[in-house]
Amino acid sequence: MQFSQKITQLSIEAEAALKPHFERIDAISFENTQKVMDAFREFRVADGMFQTTSGYGYDDRGRDVLDQIWACVMDAEAAIVRHNIVSGTHALSIGLFGILRPGDIMYSVAGKPYDTLEEVIGITGNPGDGSLRDFGVTYEQTDLTEEGSFNFDEIGDKLRTFGKKVKMVFVQRSKGYLNRKTLSVDEIGELVRFVKNIDPEIYVVVDNCYGEFVETREPTAVGADLIIGSLIKNPGGGMAETGGYLAGSKRAVELASYRLTSVGVGAEVGATMGQNKLMYKGLFYAPHTTAQALKTAHLAAYIFEKLGYNVEPRWDVVRHDIIQTVITGCEESLCAFCRGIQMGSPVDSFVTPEPWAMPGYSDRVIMAAGAFTQGSSIELSADGPIRPPYTVYFQGGLTYESGKIGILAAADCVLREAKA
Repeated sequence: MQFSQKITQLSIEAEAALKPHFERIDAISFENTQKVMDAFREFRVADGMFQTTSGYGYDDRGRDVLDQIWACVMDAEAAIVRHNIVSGTHALSIGLFGILRPGDIMYSVAGKPYDTLEEVIGITGNPGDGSLRDFGVTYEQTDLTEEGSFNFDEIGDKLRTFGKKVKMVFVQRSKGYLNRKTLSVDEIGELVRFVKNIDPEIYVVVDNCYGEFVETREPTAVGADLIIGSLIKNPGGGMAETGGYLAGSKRAVELASYRLTSVGVGAEVGATMGQNKLMYKGLFYAPHTTAQALKTAHLAAYIFEKLGYNVEPRWDVVRHDIIQTVITGCEESLCAFCRGIQMGSPVDSFVTPEPWAMPGYSDRVIMAAGAFTQGSSIELSADGPIRPPYTVYFQGGLTYESGKIGILAAADCVLREAKA
């Protein structure tokens, strides 16, 4: 691919300015890789653990050891990692339905959760479809402050007002389709301490999607009862072809496992069907692959900020997830960005993405994803709802080099659209 001189020069300037940030990202990747490899050694990972099982999957040593390794790496008491969790939304549903009961309150303290959870909770959707609302679970919400921090005054008031009815405090770590900053592990730890001081029995549950391995700790290290995510995002390392995980306290994971399979059976069953090796390999690659995505996001922020667009986070800001937003200002520029990402992808580069009414979303959405694994957000991808201010959400890049090509292609497409 050929890029304009303006964009090529911008990328040279960007990499010079970003050198200290790239060095910091590499240091985090090394520490997290060391943590993963230490866990592999502690639990004596061997070739036999990659073998397939069928039927009930009783005594699947590879599956059970992988759960233990995940718990160790996440600083959690327990974990379940399964290839038959089909998405992050599915994993979150398992956690929500596993813990919440009729009469309970689910209290989201970082604003509205990701769009695909609206029907799960019952914020939108048809009565009788099986949402939490249908099962008598009430939903409450507190938005972040204008500065992007937890509103502790309102959270405290609501927790004291609703009392024991609040079974779960829910935190979405990443921004989702909101124009807000991502929450750090330290900030989540502050929230956990605040909530537990009021009522230690409340479950603090974190949607950890897009945040894994960006820092050297996960929210479970600072007291979260349950963290949840997808293996086709950061923690699958671009190797896992499907799957999800839940990690946290022994009781929270146990309750989630009962929802995954059945009460009394939980995590003791589940044939792995030859998927163990990819999930082990994905965890091994995850810290490094996440680092590549972070570098790509920094590059995107620098280039588009210099082109005059509002970006979040800015190019010189320490990040807590892999998502980069660019406010494009109009539908045409949003679509042009996505076309450029598609052109700069290794798969389906010849395809032109178009907005469509995607299931689970309230607005038309455009998605660019020339990925080896369908829907894999750790691979180069960009998407956004067709609504003002026409924000594109960019993430991924299995390698920095391929991510850079995608960003340069997106910048060229946006510039051409602006001149048209």
